[in-house]
Amino acid sequence: MAEMEVGEAANKYLSPWNKNKEKGGFRAASFVYGFVFLDNIGFIANMVSMVLYFMLQMHFNLSGASTTLTNFMGSTFLLSVIGGFISDTFISRFHTCIIFGALEVMGLALITIQARFDKLHPDPCSVQESSCLKGGISVMFYGSLALLALGSGGVRGALPALGADQFDVNDPKSAKALATYFNYLILATSAGACIGVTFVVYLSMHVHWYWGFFVATVLSCTAFSFLYTGKAFYRLQVPEDSPLVKVVQVIVVAIKNRKLPLAENSAELYETNEKESGLSVYRRIPHTKQFSWLDKAAILRKESKQEPTASTGWTICTVTQVEEVKIITRMIPIIFSTIIMNTCLAQLQTFSVEQGFIMNRYIGSFQIEAPTIPVIPLLFMCILIPLYEFVFVPFARKITKHPTGITQLQRVGIGLVLSVLSMAIAGIVEVKRRKYALDHPGESISIFWLSFQFGIFGIADMFTLVGLLEFFYREAPIKMRSLSTSFTWISLSFGYFLSTIFVTMINSVTKKVTPSKKGWLHGQDLDTNNLDLFYWFLAILSCLNFVHYLYWANWYKYKTEQVMIEPLQAQESISTSAAYLIKKDDGKAQNE
Repeated sequence: MAEMEVGEAANKYLSPWNKNKEKGGFRAASFVYGFVFLDNIGFIANMVSMVLYFMLQMHFNLSGASTTLTNFMGSTFLLSVIGGFISDTFISRFHTCIIFGALEVMGLALITIQARFDKLHPDPCSVQESSCLKGGISVMFYGSLALLALGSGGVRGALPALGADQFDVNDPKSAKALATYFNYLILATSAGACIGVTFVVYLSMHVHWYWGFFVATVLSCTAFSFLYTGKAFYRLQVPEDSPLVKVVQVIVVAIKNRKLPLAENSAELYETNEKESGLSVYRRIPHTKQFSWLDKAAILRKESKQEPTASTGWTICTVTQVEEVKIITRMIPIIFSTIIMNTCLAQLQTFSVEQGFIMNRYIGSFQIEAPTIPVIPLLFMCILIPLYEFVFVPFARKITKHPTGITQLQRVGIGLVLSVLSMAIAGIVEVKRRKYALDHPGESISIFWLSFQFGIFGIADMFTLVGLLEFFYREAPIKMRSLSTSFTWISLSFGYFLSTIFVTMINSVTKKVTPSKKGWLHGQDLDTNNLDLFYWFLAILSCLNFVHYLYWANWYKYKTEQVMIEPLQAQESISTSAAYLIKKDDGKAQNE
């Protein structure tokens, strides 16, 4: 009976946004699903077709169009950090989405205007130049892309955590629902993308480019309006002090105490029940032995005469605060070991689309647009995500006894293996395509040969993207969940930027060493390039990266939490002060 009272009290006080049981849950999350469905119709369509817009309308060459798109996408996902930081620190995640949404719509509107009027397009120039943009046309082009990147990035930094906040991770039923939420989030994204890469791409290629951008603008505006209508149903987390300040405090205090000996027993390290802050329920993270030098931030100096309080964070930190920094530090290798996969993703949105443009795109008399080919992996994801949720997870749960079937890091690992296979197949297909084109001038193999690399990578993305989003949200300190889920987008961002570096570097190096004195990816003619070698390079690199990932995934220690209940008011008192341990049983959680 006492345990039941403790559990009820914890559920009551655990989260300030969890008091109203009528809010949250899948009803509130449905507005997030509706938003990502509508917004990604235009966003994904732009991702796969913009490289052709850059080449055909803005007169970029092959590598110039590719690197411009990857730089734009890299900037978009990197700027998600700003949205995550703001929503954790200053304003709610909901209001962060609405504010950055206005910037996204403005950026799309400017791109639509430039696409509409020919006088805002550059004149053609030499194919040796990566870009023909000059003067005011260049300012408008890059300015609109920057505005779109800032708006889209800011929204993506706050939105996943806004939906995840509708579920209480400390309630066993809600904890399982959280995994389902992330699966459905990607399902809604994929469903919207299917419409984008077919309907919107068709408008862009067959009617006019500005019609595609105009539809994306209208749908984006509608999406934000729909998200706003769900305000009454959301559980909104109140932002608190900057989580980054807490991180800096631990590092600064650890450096100050660097000459102090480490505590022989973790019980000697400073921890507080935070009564001085008036909190009824607070979370403790048990001490771990990794990164022990950070423990010096929790050593109370003997000469200190005053009792530490919340205002003494620059002289002493709690064990929980130190452990939060350790969690973020342990996440860093996971972020970096998934970058190469996202570099591979960038090739499917650039070079693979350019391949499709010169392949046989006919089914009978109907012509398929090259940017439409990603509909194959998207349809795979729309079918496989429900199968994963309703078939694989229950089956795996019986074997592993894990709430989500397999751990988040195991899910990411499966995706990395499939990405290696995708790049290897991409190299084989390009060899076949180029040989046929050279042996049969004026002819080409069917565009459906690209479906193999796209399909396999789509499955890989389903495993990795959902796994990373759930991993970073579950493992993050509660005050850093928006910023932490942004780590998924940081990995994407670095992958796109690394693609730009690889393309530039390989072109520069191979230009010097090949007999033709031309880079693997020079000019605009794929038949005279060596794109297959570039794919093989990425396949080998991805294979090495998987070994690198295995080491860090095995090394990672999952977080455990203790939720402490200490009633402060007589009318809310519990028969006895109590504490219960909530373990995120991800297979490797340790309580030291």
